Formats: sequence, structure tokens, C-alpha cells
Amino acid sequence: MISFPSSRLTTDELALRDEVRNFMIEYRARGHRAELGIGATASQEFTLEIADRGWVGMSVPTQYGGHGRTAVDRFIVVEEMLAAGAPISAHWVGDRQTAQMLLKFGTEEQKLRILPRLVRGELLFCLGMSEPGSGSDLASVRTRASRIDGGWIVNGQKVWTSGAHYSDIVVTLCRTEPLGEHKHQGLSQLLIDLTSRGVTVRPIRLLNGVHHFNEVFFDDVFVPDNMMLGKPGDGWRQVTSELAHERSGPDRFLSVMPLVGQLYDRVKNQALDQSEYRELGELFAIYMTLRTMSLSIARRLDAGEVPAVEAALVKDMGTRFENAAIRAVRRLTNGEVDSAAGEFEELLAEAIVTAPTFTLRGGTTEVLRTVITRELIRRREEKR
Repeated sequence: MISFPSSRLTTDELALRDEVRNFMIEYRARGHRAELGIGATASQEFTLEIADRGWVGMSVPTQYGGHGRTAVDRFIVVEEMLAAGAPISAHWVGDRQTAQMLLKFGTEEQKLRILPRLVRGELLFCLGMSEPGSGSDLASVRTRASRIDGGWIVNGQKVWTSGAHYSDIVVTLCRTEPLGEHKHQGLSQLLIDLTSRGVTVRPIRLLNGVHHFNEVFFDDVFVPDNMMLGKPGDGWRQVTSELAHERSGPDRFLSVMPLVGQLYDRVKNQALDQSEYRELGELFAIYMTLRTMSLSIARRLDAGEVPAVEAALVKDMGTRFENAAIRAVRRLTNGEVDSAAGEFEELLAEAIVTAPTFTLRGGTTEVLRTVITRELIRRREEKR
């Protein structure tokens, strides 16, 4: 059985919610348009502004420049910003999981050198995971890091690397030992400076011309020893340990919320038929269910747990919800997709084009359901 105990926000947590909500109202009043989720504009200006308010690297301990706050505090900030359509992409990867990886696996020198800059919004990260031919099967990566005096020489290629064109460091999963009987062994993670000699970043544009994804090529790239994350050979354990952070957050079901919010504003004074009321009600009910599940995982992270399977379920359900929400918006607005007609139509057109990527980020639907099924079978066997 997979369970998600519900909880209420405390008085302090509600005060934080109101603070962020009021900030986003003021930010939008400056003329900034709403954007969709983690595919939004990478505005380091916005990142620096919210970092100054203490909303980047919130759970990083104070000795490393952070604020020592909770996963639930971060959940609250992220939820409000996604719902308002904030341009969060610049700091997203570093804030969501790189900081957590460094805290868990990084050396003391790495924590002191890297984390304060991450918290200030000065250092941006992306993830070098997928490769041609090994998208969901990460253990089959072929990017190779060979040992030399003082560091490693990296050769290989990554693909679908979100944000590599504006990031400073790519957290790269690579093979540091020959492929053996167990392909999950011999993998490591390197923090590679994207300005290093031999690194080439090429854009992969969406159908609407938006540049979010990239190919990244490594051609005899030197990476010093102090940029190895954790111990050589621990890469697979590190990657899987971070999945609860990557898959469970509100970004998995709130990417299209600015669009849904504007839909509700459009139709709230209209006379709808019963099927339309039912569809809107079902959307809201599913959203509240996913929110309860995601908040529950944040509470468990604060308790020191690693609810990876529960996170996989949130991501799977969240992906389906977002695609269903887009279809509902099209039906309830007669399929308006003229991006020149206004912000609502622009958001709808953008959502339609980017929706297929929702099932790729953080694991495909098939991979997630395999993870969930195996865990349910394991738990059933334990009870026998």
C-alpha cells in the first residue's frame, strides 16, 4: 500500500505563502507575463531578486550560505511561483536537486565553495543525463571519463539537456569504469564547467522555435578531481537517491496552472452546461489530490525519509493531469490557439506545443509505472 498522509499548513507556513503570493502579484503588476512551469524563461534577474529574499536554496544549512528552512517551506514558495507563472528556469535545477546532492554527497570543500553561490543565484546548473540511445535507461550511458593525473578526461554526448545554453555547470553522469556484468556499477557524476575547452552546446528547438533543450558534446574535456561529486563509482546510487526531489514537487502538476487559472477567470461568469461544470470540478479535485500527495512527500523529506516510489506516482499522475488540463481548456474555449490574440491564447498555444515533453522530464510514464509496480510487488511479498 502506498499512502499519503494529509497535513495542514502551520501559521508560519501560511504567512510565508501570503508573502510569496503578494510578491508575485506585485511582480506581475510590473508588466511581466505569466509563463508555464519549468519551461519558462530563464531570468537570472528574477532569480537574483528572489534569492535576495531568501527563496533560493531555502533548505541549505546556514553554514553553507543557506537559510536552514524546510522542504515544506520550499514547496510553498514553488507552488505560489508556478501558479503565478514565474520565470523560474534559471535556478530551478540547482535549487531543486543539485543543492541536495551536494549536501548529501559533496566534500566539505565543495559545499563551502559552491553552495553559497548557488543560494545567491549566481551559479546555475543543468543535468547531463540522457544520451542518444539511452534516454530512460540511464545505466547504459556511454559518456566516458578516463583517469589522469589531477582529474579526468571526458568524452561523449548528452541530449535533451535543459538549460545548458545558460547554465554554468552540467552535473554529468558518466562511466568511469569499464562496463561489466552489472551496468549500474562503474558510473560517476562530475560537475563540468560548461565554459571548459572541448565542451560544445547545440540547441534543440521545439516546433514553435523555443530553445529549451540542447545537445552537449564533450571532446577531451578536462575535469579536475575537486569536481567529482562523491566517490567514483557511486553515480547510480546518487542519481536514484535524488529522484524523490526531482519527481515529487508541484512542478509536476502546476506547469499549466497559469493557463487553467485564466480559464476559470474566463468562464466563471458564463452559463455552462452540466458536463462543463463537471469537467472543471474534476480538474480542481485532481489538482487538490496531487497537491495533498506532493505536500505529504515534502513532510516526509523533512522527516529524513526518501519516498522515491511515492514521488514516481506523483510524477506519473501529474503528467496525466497536465495533459488532461490542456485538453479541457481547448474544449471549453473551442480550441482557441491564436498566440497573437492575447496572453491566454499565447499560453494555450505554448502548452499545446510543450505538452509532449511533460512525459519525458523526470522519467517516462513506462519507467515510472515499472518502478511503482516493482515496489508494490516487493511490499506484497514482504507481507507473505
